[in-house]
Amino acid sequence: MAEPRARRAARPREEVFAAARAAVAEHGLAKLTMAGLGKQLQMSAGHLLYYFGSKDQLLLETLRWSEEQLGERRRSALGREGAGLWERLAAYTELYLPEGPGDPRWILWLEVWGRSPASAEIRQGQLEIEAPWQADLAALIEEGAAAGTFSAVAPDDRAVQIRALLDGFAVPIAIGLPGAGREAAAAHVASVAAALLGGR
Repeated sequence: MAEPRARRAARPREEVFAAARAAVAEHGLAKLTMAGLGKQLQMSAGHLLYYFGSKDQLLLETLRWSEEQLGERRRSALGREGAGLWERLAAYTELYLPEGPGDPRWILWLEVWGRSPASAEIRQGQLEIEAPWQADLAALIEEGAAAGTFSAVAPDDRAVQIRALLDGFAVPIAIGLPGAGREAAAAHVASVAAALLGGR
């Protein structure tokens, strides 16, 4: 009698997310197939679909995982003892902007934004993933206003404006437009933030 075949253990979700993020960054979501990703992870496409339901859901959960990792660094930077408010705002900016063209995290964002118009689920997930960035920046602005470093402004409104500015600079960097770079973008953001928040 033949020995029963041992079942392959399911890959940890983190390993699936890391592989999906790398595949999307390299080839885009359109070229990512569950079969191809499953082959890379030595899992069946059916197994992936069982856990994620669809490619859109896998994309959303991969982005959520990616942002949770960065969220730990953001909270650490914003809570750093002894750092001034402007220094902490600069750290927030540095974490927000892409590392450079093809940044895997930002390619995920571009894919999510591109699919949002056709999917209420993607739109809702996007809002949930963005919420901590908004809340942390609004809290920093509120702290600065209370300390007298920033002018007394509506923290949520100013946070929305600064994040919109960051998004506007981030996209050209992520897609590799000539002339777009982190250093110049960070300087522009600092200049506008100073005008919005009351100057240094």
